[in-house]
Amino acid sequence: MQPGTHFVFGDHDTHGFVASFTSSMPAHLAHWYLEREQFEPVPGEPGLYRLSEPEHDGPRRTRQAVHDLRRQGYTVQADIRLDPSLSASPPRPVRPNGLHERRSRLAQAAAGRTTQRATPPTTSLPSARPIPPKPTCTPTVHLTAAGGGRSQ
Repeated sequence: MQPGTHFVFGDHDTHGFVASFTSSMPAHLAHWYLEREQFEPVPGEPGLYRLSEPEHDGPRRTRQAVHDLRRQGYTVQADIRLDPSLSASPPRPVRPNGLHERRSRLAQAAAGRTTQRATPPTTSLPSARPIPPKPTCTPTVHLTAAGGGRSQ
């Protein structure tokens, strides 16, 4: 074991995924961290903790605990398959949410030809109104002066 190691993780024949702490780590602090990482004390084995419910994604949860403790600045020794820096985690299952299929349909539609415009657009606008001809006579408008207006 490396000097200055705080935590050790591994496999145990009886208890499954286990963790322990070294003398360089205060016991109460190690207990606090390991319980937060879902490890519980093993009865009759002082300083040994086992992963609670190891059948529920145990290897990944143990690798995550190793990663979390290292991120907190602790030195952690782990078996090869439980060390996130040495073992690749299996790919996470992709949940089908329809987004990939929808994007695929949109991409295919964008790449295909459209049937909305069968003929090229013309340069003149058919919906533009024609300019009316100038009137031949000009209308006469009579303005009446108001009595209370301003004088000049």
